Amino acid sequence: MTVHLAIVGSGPAGYYTAEAAQRKWGDDVRVDVFDTLPVPYGLIRTGVAPDHQSIKGVSRRYEATALSENVRFVGNVTIGEDVSVEELQDLYDAIILATGAPHDRPLGLPGEDLANVFGSAAFVGWYNGHPAFTDLDPDLSGANAVVIGMGNVALDVARILAKTEEEFAGSDIVSHALAALRDACVSTITIVGRRGPHQIMMTPKELGELQHLSRAAPRVDPADLPDEGDDAMLEPGLRKSVSHLRSFAALSEADRAAKPVTIDFDMFASPVRIVGEGTVRGVEVERTVVDAGRAVGTGETYVVPADLVVACIGYRSSPIPGVPFDERLGRFPNDEGRILPGLYAVGWARRGPTGTIGTNRPDGFGVVDRIAEDLASGAIGAASKDGRAGFDRLAAERALDIVTFRDWKKIEEAEASAARAGSPREKFVDIESMIRARG
Repeated sequence: MTVHLAIVGSGPAGYYTAEAAQRKWGDDVRVDVFDTLPVPYGLIRTGVAPDHQSIKGVSRRYEATALSENVRFVGNVTIGEDVSVEELQDLYDAIILATGAPHDRPLGLPGEDLANVFGSAAFVGWYNGHPAFTDLDPDLSGANAVVIGMGNVALDVARILAKTEEEFAGSDIVSHALAALRDACVSTITIVGRRGPHQIMMTPKELGELQHLSRAAPRVDPADLPDEGDDAMLEPGLRKSVSHLRSFAALSEADRAAKPVTIDFDMFASPVRIVGEGTVRGVEVERTVVDAGRAVGTGETYVVPADLVVACIGYRSSPIPGVPFDERLGRFPNDEGRILPGLYAVGWARRGPTGTIGTNRPDGFGVVDRIAEDLASGAIGAASKDGRAGFDRLAAERALDIVTFRDWKKIEEAEASAARAGSPREKFVDIESMIRARG
């Protein structure tokens, strides 16, 4: 018996799940991996910072899976619009939602609709060439940028704003973003967080990069640091991150003055309002204290100047018609990956935007184990399904313009050919150009 699987989403969670299915059933499985975009890899392509090329290298592992005979990439198809989940359920033994969490969690603050206030999905998508955000056009002519959040995405945004054009050598930042950053006038980047050093989600490697920027210096107020002896209670990674913050606090004024851009960590500061008329001019924050790990407001407020605001406070999955969705948590409700009989979730679509790229591997293997259990028990798979052949008939009836993985390789080749000197690629930033490039 051949097992027919449909995976919705071609990012890390999707391809780790496809790999797990191959290992579970070998030649007795057929996997179709769907994506709205004509290009694969999801977060790897449009989320990982363009100057972190070593992380993007994990896509080579996914390529080995994608080029095998029993796994197929089906790009340029939107599940829930071009084809419904119910239709997929008629064709496949199991559907696995690996859609990630591509939308920004809203700030929920007065003034967040002011001009030049963005979520990180939009801003990161802009400099990474996501077609949905190509026309974002942030105004970088002001001196003050505020980045809200204390995780690695906030660090990525701050670092990208702070770098010189020369420091993007070897990256795949898209040309329209590189040109805008080249002409930017930002001189102060304030990273605002509700809690303190012992609660940050920033990892040591990413924090350490701030010490090597050619024109920017990090600043931490020594008064925000707890007693050094308290660091002993932290797990090793966080302890190392805090040690970076301590080294930032120890920088002399002369060291900082030697560089024209400051990355200022403003901790114990909870945003309460975005200030401005028409466009943003500041972020009003309330001073906090940490009580049992929670930020508690003190009533003291002040305004951080801001000509640009990027909120890096988390992401939400996309609802799909016909699938239960938890609006509060921004993900699909599930029990160990099971949503409904024959319908599963994996990765951020399952657990929310937590963990690293590698976290998706055990998640993918785990959901394949659930599917195998359900097949063995008869909970799914009782009726024979047409799988790939059935989908191809449906696609032909609807004249869907499917992009295959081999089509993607042609797109990739064209991007590599168009790359500026030293860059691995110049991404196409609109779907029409991607489709044309496949020939």
